[in-house]
Amino acid sequence: MRVVIVTESFPPDVNGVAHCALQTARHLVARGHAPLVVAPATAQGTGAGADLQAPCPVVRVPSLPLPGYPQVRVALPSRRVAAAIVEHRADIVHLASPFVLGVRGMAAAARLGVPAVAIYQTDLAGYARTYVHAGEAAAWRRIRSVHAAADRTLAPSSAALRDLEAHGVPRVSLWPRGVDTVRFRPELRDEALRRALAPNAEVIVGYVGRLAPEKQIELLAGACGLDGVRVVVVGDGPSEPGLREALPGAVFLGRRTGDELARIFASFDVFAHTGPFETFCQTVQEAMASGVPVVAPAAGGPLDLVAHGRTGLLVPPRDADAVRDAVRSLAADPARRAVYGATGRDMVEGRTWAAVGDQLIGHYADVLTARTVVAA
Repeated sequence: MRVVIVTESFPPDVNGVAHCALQTARHLVARGHAPLVVAPATAQGTGAGADLQAPCPVVRVPSLPLPGYPQVRVALPSRRVAAAIVEHRADIVHLASPFVLGVRGMAAAARLGVPAVAIYQTDLAGYARTYVHAGEAAAWRRIRSVHAAADRTLAPSSAALRDLEAHGVPRVSLWPRGVDTVRFRPELRDEALRRALAPNAEVIVGYVGRLAPEKQIELLAGACGLDGVRVVVVGDGPSEPGLREALPGAVFLGRRTGDELARIFASFDVFAHTGPFETFCQTVQEAMASGVPVVAPAAGGPLDLVAHGRTGLLVPPRDADAVRDAVRSLAADPARRAVYGATGRDMVEGRTWAAVGDQLIGHYADVLTARTVVAA
């Protein structure tokens, strides 16, 4: 198959959309297919050196930084999207978290008669509540209009699937995310790193992700006040200055990636995620692959990932006391942490990118078959 992946983000960006688009392209190449990626240009005007490492050709579309959050770039109107679909002779268009560039990709695919699969990955309605304290209904109208035009929408979790169906999005199927169980593994636990992060042998409670308002990382403030606990924050974003004040005693490591990130994950004793708007939550899977028990809100993607009382603890969303109490209970019980961590690792063993990539190819094939039947 010849596939055009139109994505709102792609490496060198570090986020869930970019990572999933990269893994999708890699898997398509590995299976003998021919992908091409269309993505916003970076601040340097191209993909910088990252495109040279990409598994397939990348077409960059002019973009501007999002006001107030310059790490996120928004594509400008461009004819390059339609031109890329035509020149690549696409059999199918893959829309990764369509919002701006993906909307143009959907319109171009429809105009050209090319089937499209839309990947739902960002809770725009939740973001509207967080950033503008309104606009949730408008966000869902936009989501519905974009995804209704696709031949199939793929939701990453059962909670996301239910939300989409409840808001009138048709033709929705479940497609989860994979995790690199070779890169993320318990054996990478690093005692020298642990001594550097927690010189008094504290229990290390880690967060990994963007430092942005919707992640509600300030809910870890109570954990910072626990005796014998060291909170470690990995990531960057607009909330960092405020979080440094809100989380006294926490260690901020900035953005880390690749093998270095895997070593940090494996060196945590507990992984804590606080954001209630996750359609999936890849960092939870990476923590589980690293053999680390998880504390996460009982909302969205973590509901599918965390087995409460077996691989971690689910807590009410936006409840700082519940986060603190869950961390306290795990910090005080190393035997339970070990059991939860080992069980979590076992649960993700089969969730490789190869396995979920093959599922995606199956969805493509179903859509192409359906189009062929209609045409006949």
